[in-house]
Amino acid sequence: MSCIGNLIWFIFGGFFNAIGWFLAGLLWCITIIGIPVGLQCFKLARLQLFPFGKEIVTVNDSGLNLLLNILWLIFGGIELCIVNLMSAVILCITIVGIPFAGQCLKLAKLSLMPFGKEIIER
Repeated sequence: MSCIGNLIWFIFGGFFNAIGWFLAGLLWCITIIGIPVGLQCFKLARLQLFPFGKEIVTVNDSGLNLLLNILWLIFGGIELCIVNLMSAVILCITIVGIPFAGQCLKLAKLSLMPFGKEIIER
């Protein structure tokens, strides 16, 4: 199921979303101060490509990650989460879209607070 889901996801928008995240990461990495944010954008781009069969786990709950997550929330994390939540609601309207809505919820979780999280294969 995850292979077919990833293929459908990739064709119908995952590729373009990943390119957007990758370009945002490159822009953030131009400045030295923005490199940590750029790395999180690359993490989101990687998950945007093939989200099925992946899981988000917390690996580090340090104070620095909390501070960076708060800054991330202030400068756009909430908006990113809301967009993913709205996509999930729209996808839930059809029965076929329910598995894809689950992936949007996974992306919403990561886009809300990406620092200290890792993506692993299930």
